[in-house]
Parts: sequence; C-alpha cells; structure tokens
Amino acid sequence: MKFWNPLQCLFLTAVFVTATTVIIPRSVLAADEPSPLSITLEEYSYPYPVSYLPLVIEGQDLRMAYMDILPSGGGNGKSVLLLHGKNFSGSYWKNTISALTDNGYRVIVPDQLGFGKSSKPNIHYSFHGLAANTKKLLDTLNIKEVTVVGHSMGGMLAARFALQFPETATRLVLENPIGLEDYRPFVPYVSVDEQYKNELKATAESIRNYHKTYFVNWLSEYGEYAEIAVRQRLSGEYPRLAMSSALTYEMIYEQPVCHEFSHIKAKTLLVIGQADRTVVGKARVKKELLPHVGQYPELGRKTAKLIPGAKLVEIPKVGHIPHMELKDKFHEALLNFLKE
Repeated sequence: MKFWNPLQCLFLTAVFVTATTVIIPRSVLAADEPSPLSITLEEYSYPYPVSYLPLVIEGQDLRMAYMDILPSGGGNGKSVLLLHGKNFSGSYWKNTISALTDNGYRVIVPDQLGFGKSSKPNIHYSFHGLAANTKKLLDTLNIKEVTVVGHSMGGMLAARFALQFPETATRLVLENPIGLEDYRPFVPYVSVDEQYKNELKATAESIRNYHKTYFVNWLSEYGEYAEIAVRQRLSGEYPRLAMSSALTYEMIYEQPVCHEFSHIKAKTLLVIGQADRTVVGKARVKKELLPHVGQYPELGRKTAKLIPGAKLVEIPKVGHIPHMELKDKFHEALLNFLKE
C-alpha cells in the first residue's frame, strides 16, 4: 500500500478543486444572475436627491417620490415638470434634467403613485387623480406655473393636467405620447385580473425584448431600465407591483384624452419619433388592423391639427423615446420651444 506525504496530498487537493471548478460552472454563472430589487427601488440610486410628498388616498397613507432640481447659476425663474412613461420612473429623465438646469430652469420630476420610488397601492387609478396629486406637489413647492413635459403615458397625464389645471400648465410638451388614438375600438378588452396574470407571467427575456422595441438603434446603456423591471420581479412584494401595473393599464385603456385635444389652452409642442409604432395592448390587436394603428407619423400630424396652435417636430429614424435615443435633437426642440 502506497502512502502520500503531506505535500503530495496538498498538490492533489489543489488539482481536484481546480478541476471541479472548471467542470461545474454554476458557481460562476450565479454571479451573473440579477439580484432582487424592492418594488420601491430603495437600493437603486436616482441621479438627484429624492423627497416624498405624503398623500392619503382611499384611506391609505401613501408617499409620492419626486426630485426637485434647482437650476445652475441664478436661474431664469421658470419651472419644468417632467412626467414619466408607463414602464419607467423619473430617473430616465436624467439627461433632460441636466439640459434644462444648465439653461436656468428649475425641474420637478415626480414618480406617480404605482411607479418608481412611490407607493404601490391597490386603488382606483385615474389620470384626474394623478393630475391632482401632481398639482398638490407643485402647490407644496409653491410653484404657480410650469411647462409640463410628458412622455408616453406621461403624455396622457400631461394632457389631462393641462385640461384640468390650465392656469398652471402654461406650456405643454408631448413626447411620443400614448393615447393619440382611442384604443377601445381595436384593442380587445381584458379584465384587471387577466392583466394581472399577464404581468405575473412576464420573464426576464420578455421584459428585455419588449424594452428593445422602444428603439430603432439599441445601445447597451438603455438596458439599465429593463434590468430594473427584471430585478423587481425577484422581490417578494412583486405581486403588489404587478397589480398596480394592471390597474394603470386599465386606466390607460378606459380613460382616453384624445377626444379632448381641441380644448387644450396651453401653448403646445409635439415631438414625435417617426419610427414609433406603439399600441397599448398591441398583442391583442387583429393582424389585419396592425398596419392601421400606432402610426405615429400620421397620429402626430392629426394631433397637431386638433390642439389649437400646436407646433410639431418630427424626428426621423427614432422610436418611442427621443429624449434617450436622440437626446440632443430632442433637447434642442424642447429648449427652442421654451425660449419662444
């Protein structure tokens, strides 16, 4: 019988461990798996400090997160309100915030209830209610007049805010807003319970692929916002977020604003990425109808005619989020409009 001395044993152990590590890569792959993220994003840093407005809605004590960024230098005394889209929070406005504050504007960026760092309640969501919450925030900050900028779902909210508070919204900017058409005639209805189940079925792959549809030219830096949603799915509280998401889908579907565009009094700018074909509930639309819906070039021109005195800026070869995909062009159009 052969005995191994201690040095030989140590050598063989090292060889065995090395071989085991190579053969079983699971430990290496685990490091690449996303970590859970809370549904109110406590672990995720925003580009500027976040404050909270306490609200009581339907007997629930809630918090509305927001950023209030002062202008560089002395400022020009004017304020801009930035309203985020459905699958985003205020953090994705970071470049627009910089462009505005560098040009003397104070910028207010709320996370609406159900989004970002704000509470995720099970309540009746309405654009009227979200607009009222946002007005309360501006009142708390002693802001009397603002330019309201809304992207995607934020565009629907911005339009409702301008209709509801015309004395406050002196200017309105709609960046590829959803709701330029009424979805009800061609998007089959689904109940909140069905939409909730659909939210729970989402996978990391489906979320990442969906985010890519927002852009004509995908850059890896855009993936940050998809990863937020991917990681929130891993939270034990994710069902609450899924329900608030389902409820806000119902809000979008049942509360169109496009029939009231002619009543908007604010001086208005429409910025439309021409490659956008977004339709909320697009997967449920009959194939033969798809070429006729979500046609943003046509919808932008139609809406510009409906809103009195509206100005339209069309950006070729850009998708749903011009302020990310071609930020310089978007900021140029925004700042020129603000200075008119």
